[in-house]
Amino acid sequence: MSRPPHFLAALLTPAGTAGRRVVHERAGVTVAGNIELAHDSRTRTRGLLGRDGLADDSVMIIAPCNAIHTLFMRFTIDVVFVDRQGKVRTLHRRLRPWRMAISLRSFAVLELPAGSIERFGIRSGDLLTIY
Repeated sequence: MSRPPHFLAALLTPAGTAGRRVVHERAGVTVAGNIELAHDSRTRTRGLLGRDGLADDSVMIIAPCNAIHTLFMRFTIDVVFVDRQGKVRTLHRRLRPWRMAISLRSFAVLELPAGSIERFGIRSGDLLTIY
């Protein structure tokens, strides 16, 4: 029996993140049309460090990941932890610099511009899908 595809399956194709978007299924809205994937040691270590902000249409997805920090960051972000199918497990609204966020048993984290959770009505249990 084959395993079901996971949240990142669409990004792990030759096309990668080009033309992909993150969709909030319950609301039927695109959360981000500009996806950055941090899935290797170099990109995971760098994350959003050294930046002054994150564009409204952007998301950084870090996987695998069940904990993040905002040490040395210059701006506030919204943090959404998801399981392997993209189901929202934990939300952290407006996480300021020099903080940590943890969600044991999560598979990936989406780092979004501050206010995105409220703007898109994301709730625990919602499904986020990458198309």
